[in-house]
Amino acid sequence: MSRFNHHHKLNVKDYVNRILLCVTTIAVLVLSMPNNSYTTHHYQLGEPWEESPVIAKDSFPVYKPESILQAERDSLKRYYEPYFQLNSGTLELQEKALAQAFKETLHEFVPEYYLPHLQEKLKTIYEQGVLETEDYDQLREDQIRNIWVYQQNESSSRPIGKVFTPKSAYEFLSTDADSARFQHAKLQRCNLTRFIQSNLTYDIDKSQQQKQEVDNMLVPFMGQVQVGQKIVDRGQIVDEYTFNVLLSMERYQQGRAKSTAERLTLLGGQIFYVSLMVLLLFLYFQQFRNDYLDRGRMAFFVLCMFVIFPLITYTLVKHQLMSVYVIPYCVLPIFLRIFMDSRTAFITHTLTILTCAIALRHPFEFVLTQMVAGLVAIYSLRQLSQRSELFRSAGAVIIATLGTYLCIDALQGNFFTTDGIDHWTYIFLCIAGILSLISYLLLIPIERIFGFTSTVTLVELSNINNEVLRRLSEEAPGTFQHSMQVANLAAEVANRLGAKSQLVRTGALYHDIGKIQNAVFFTENQSGTNPHDELSFEQSAQIIIQHVQNGLKLAEKYKLPAAIRDFIQTHHGRSMVRYFYVSFKNQYPDKEIDESLFTYPGPNPTTQEQAILMMADAVEATSRSLSEYTEESINSMVDKIIDAQVAEGYFKECPITFLDIAEAKEVFKNKLKTIYHTRIQYPELK
Repeated sequence: MSRFNHHHKLNVKDYVNRILLCVTTIAVLVLSMPNNSYTTHHYQLGEPWEESPVIAKDSFPVYKPESILQAERDSLKRYYEPYFQLNSGTLELQEKALAQAFKETLHEFVPEYYLPHLQEKLKTIYEQGVLETEDYDQLREDQIRNIWVYQQNESSSRPIGKVFTPKSAYEFLSTDADSARFQHAKLQRCNLTRFIQSNLTYDIDKSQQQKQEVDNMLVPFMGQVQVGQKIVDRGQIVDEYTFNVLLSMERYQQGRAKSTAERLTLLGGQIFYVSLMVLLLFLYFQQFRNDYLDRGRMAFFVLCMFVIFPLITYTLVKHQLMSVYVIPYCVLPIFLRIFMDSRTAFITHTLTILTCAIALRHPFEFVLTQMVAGLVAIYSLRQLSQRSELFRSAGAVIIATLGTYLCIDALQGNFFTTDGIDHWTYIFLCIAGILSLISYLLLIPIERIFGFTSTVTLVELSNINNEVLRRLSEEAPGTFQHSMQVANLAAEVANRLGAKSQLVRTGALYHDIGKIQNAVFFTENQSGTNPHDELSFEQSAQIIIQHVQNGLKLAEKYKLPAAIRDFIQTHHGRSMVRYFYVSFKNQYPDKEIDESLFTYPGPNPTTQEQAILMMADAVEATSRSLSEYTEESINSMVDKIIDAQVAEGYFKECPITFLDIAEAKEVFKNKLKTIYHTRIQYPELK
């Protein structure tokens, strides 16, 4: 790729811009990175410790496992007794209501001696207390055995079974052991439920205070580790106690406040690591693809892709939102492969994954899985010309990542551990593969923002039903046929040289759209009458030259990509309209001539594809003027045209070699011989 790496002397502004890009990138990544400075270990219960011995750097408590803590919490529930306030006014209110009801209606249903009996029962109910049904059910669900009932400054503990609910209070009122004297049927007719009302109110403040006192009885520690104590040695089996000690150490390290020295050390390590990744990325471009650095949008796009994925990763890790495996990291190599090249995609993806991995507790599995995903994405997507290719690439990425993570689980023996494999990780990997399909939706915005042109766009532009090509075929049919032939010739050469054939083909279709205006002034569109006969040589040359500027205006009108506009601008380079220039010299040999009037504005080709189109355009146009089509005449014409272009220096600014030019000549000769071969004469029927 050395042909893309043209080193040139940078000015002060270039150095300042590149330094600012590096510093800004480093600052953004470091500021967003999680501040986890504790040491992480990979261990499992019942497995041997494979790392170096661990020595306690600080004293810390050993926390009880959650299962033990939960069991102790459940056992302490019997000591928890919530507080309820007894409303004494409810009894007096309901007794008056009962007496009033007897005077008005109840005496018609039951005798007078029922009244004192019911009042006594109401007194019993309201002195014990009536709870709302929802509160009573909740106490039963929480397995609360007793509650505290207080009135003014007096309180007493009562079993939950001694407290009434509206239902049990009604049953107590309407039934009696002396059923002969107090008949149940008569009591039911009294509608006694209207005299039952809850008089116990939950006191949240007193209850929370009592609950806090019970919780304080729970001791969350099961031991203490001292400074310098050996926690685990290499080869030692991680038993349940050692497992809890290691978990407690990590919990202590996460929770304790960092000293100034620790914070500075952490910050220094983050700055150095991120700076190293950014420096490696810039060194790659400096060594192998310096042309990308010269194009500001290219460099900015790569840096955006390099920064976005670490930012998303750091955010998920810092806030513990979800697994990082749900992020479609393979979108990065897909975009870089489509718009740039495979090597750039691989290097950038690798450095991005390494930048993300520094924030993870177990980076090995992450790096391995995402590296495989990136390689598969690059291999499976040489160019995106159809939607189905992206679906195939996403499917290949999903299969590769699932297989890789499955192998990691198998090698680590996770199939036979108590925890088993983490099914959620496999689900997240599938989701990430599906999310990679959003790259297709983002193609058009990225093309518009950064000025790229994808193969999908080129294929769509190659459709001859597009408005500008349809106009070309209707208003300049000869030019349209010429463009089609040039497209075929140029694409064939691009395939031979390993250039971007679809880009060349599409550029060739549009390179002469400027001839739509003044189409009759170009010989391929004339039918007997030549309007140049009435013009001077200078005027004719200017009309011919003007088709380049007219083409750029049409390209702007129809919003053609910059890559296509470059073909329109460079397909003649800084060459001359030689027919009118030579005619002028022959007619006025002694007259001084202004060569700028006969010279195209250029510039000359700057890419291999533009050089191919320039050669194909000149060869195809000249081939139409041959008097006879023989092998010798075609070979001579191709050599003469292309050798003249080389001699004029039109290809000095583009990365094309003499070997490329020789192979292009060979392709042109073979194709033209096939196009213009002599057909046999069919016999007439006698």
